[in-house]
Amino acid sequence: MSFDAICHAQAIEIDRLSLEMCAAAGSGHPTSAASIGHIVTVLMFSAMRYSPEHPDYPTSDRLVLSEGHAVPAVYAACAKLGVMMGKPGQPRVKLTVDKLKTLRNYDSFLEGHPNPMEGFPFFDAATGSLGQGLSVAAGVAEAAKLDGLDRRVYCIVGDGEAREGQIAEALDHIIDRKLKNLLTIFNCNEYGQADRVSGQQSPEVLAAKLIATGFDARVIDGHSPSQIKAVCDAFAALNASSASNSNAGGKPIAVVAKTVKGWGSPSLHGGGWHGKPPTGDALKRALTELDSRRVELTSSLTNTDQFTIQPPAQSKTPDVSVGDMPSLREAMAKLDMGALYAGGQLATRRAYGIALRELCRINPNVVVLDADVSNSTFAETVRKDAALSSRFIECKIAEQNMISVAAGLSAAGKIPFCSTFAKFLTRAYDQIEMAIYSGANLKLVGSHAGITLAADGPSQMSLPDIAWFRSFATIRDHRGNPGCYVLQPADAHAAYALTNVMADYEGACYMRTLRAETEFLYADDHVFNLGGFEVLQEGKDVLLVASGYMVHECNKALDLLDKAGVSAGLVDLYSLPFDEEGLLDVINASGGRILSVEDNFGGGIGSAVADAILSSGDGFTLQQLHVRRIPKGARTPQEMLTQCGLDAASIQKAAMGMLELA
Repeated sequence: MSFDAICHAQAIEIDRLSLEMCAAAGSGHPTSAASIGHIVTVLMFSAMRYSPEHPDYPTSDRLVLSEGHAVPAVYAACAKLGVMMGKPGQPRVKLTVDKLKTLRNYDSFLEGHPNPMEGFPFFDAATGSLGQGLSVAAGVAEAAKLDGLDRRVYCIVGDGEAREGQIAEALDHIIDRKLKNLLTIFNCNEYGQADRVSGQQSPEVLAAKLIATGFDARVIDGHSPSQIKAVCDAFAALNASSASNSNAGGKPIAVVAKTVKGWGSPSLHGGGWHGKPPTGDALKRALTELDSRRVELTSSLTNTDQFTIQPPAQSKTPDVSVGDMPSLREAMAKLDMGALYAGGQLATRRAYGIALRELCRINPNVVVLDADVSNSTFAETVRKDAALSSRFIECKIAEQNMISVAAGLSAAGKIPFCSTFAKFLTRAYDQIEMAIYSGANLKLVGSHAGITLAADGPSQMSLPDIAWFRSFATIRDHRGNPGCYVLQPADAHAAYALTNVMADYEGACYMRTLRAETEFLYADDHVFNLGGFEVLQEGKDVLLVASGYMVHECNKALDLLDKAGVSAGLVDLYSLPFDEEGLLDVINASGGRILSVEDNFGGGIGSAVADAILSSGDGFTLQQLHVRRIPKGARTPQEMLTQCGLDAASIQKAAMGMLELA
């Protein structure tokens, strides 16, 4: 059959180029690339609708390579097709075969594990941290459904990475959400890095798991072009019927492709070659073996055989009408919460939920994801609104999947807000990191933050989160902005306003919200900015610097210090990073003594202030109050603060100690 012959010829060329580029780089995974050579050929030269000149065109079909280390196969295909490369905002150039040997060079677009922000826009997200790509693909598929596009999303997953729990999370998500526009392809080449994969990831067991989960599982020979094409045709038909009729029958399709690691070169089969490209005589032998396969499999090839890539559909210009947010008072009045507003206190988590609802009403690109706690995070305000509920995605107790789905949504132009308990975001730190590397416009909101959660104990408290997220605030992302803004609103007005600020900003943000009700500190017209802080009280003896709940406890400490004759100031440092010059001016006016107060482990705002002081070279004195023990659950927030030495009396004592007045 001519189609088979032309695909074999192209796959063998891809395998050859993969071997040569990895040999030139001195590292890489050409045997993994060879295992997907035929799959990549059928997808990129036949099944997918896209434009090599505009690889990230809004309506293009998308390919997510979850096993990112196998990317030489995709690079080789892109070189043969002349796919355009380039970093965001910079001129693009055509990838050519001669450029393949720049693989893994420090100044090359061709990373060892691909990243769109480093110049490979054919992909939507950085991959290589295994197990995440299928969730990203699900996010891209979710966005296509929201936009009414019939784009097809393909994802290649390694059999070894199928062991990752996030893969199971993603498969459940695809079935729950009926994502028939996503084709999951398991590349079963039988080998991981150190040895064979477990029998639990064998083609037979994977197929059984997929069927049990609810998929139409197809087991194929991953080196048979006609079998690959048949399943792609079936997927295209399913997607077309689903796009025209959301109630159309049929299950999401998943493919179990039996492949050979190092296909075409028997000397490279089996273990021992993962991440180790052949060179010298070993490379010559492998290439000779490939040539023999070419002669064997392409004898029916004719001069008229060629591929035809279907172009993407014409892009629709979305009518994105972004209006103005009402004030918190106005938003609460619309929800018949006027009396509650008049009471003068509201939990910041609830203000976040109110802000989400208003954001979704004025900005159609905002999408809300939650992990089975929306009645606690108050993301349920979107879920319960019939006009907005389609933009609420319930991810259940699967935080890793939720974050990577959000990365996929972001790649498709959405503004995803992900909420769960701040503690539970720690399960997804790798996924958050990869999303930031991918340039995702990710908005994270962790509720029930800090020790004031009290009765539920440390298993539910986020304590190292500020230090972890703050580490990203110390770097610059690909756009030149902080890698992540860390926000800790102290009252409902701040939480409401900062939610809107997060939506306007292109980049990653993490906001902490509180379970406890807190008094209003600000008014409706107060302006909050990323990188800002607020001087709540000036003082000439010592400056208290706090955020979130601790601002309120510091307010109590101010009264105690005033009675003791101490002039203390208070700064609400609600953003990391912050305006260092501005804060240093406030510190200077406060006698050069700073007491930082935070309800989490160290490495947070106290460390950020310390860095600013060190950079200034001025002779300031800093003492840090933070949680210094593993807390034990208590019945009230006040008991927790006293237990950890963070109550108003402890703050007063520390401040007076700095003045040697204790």
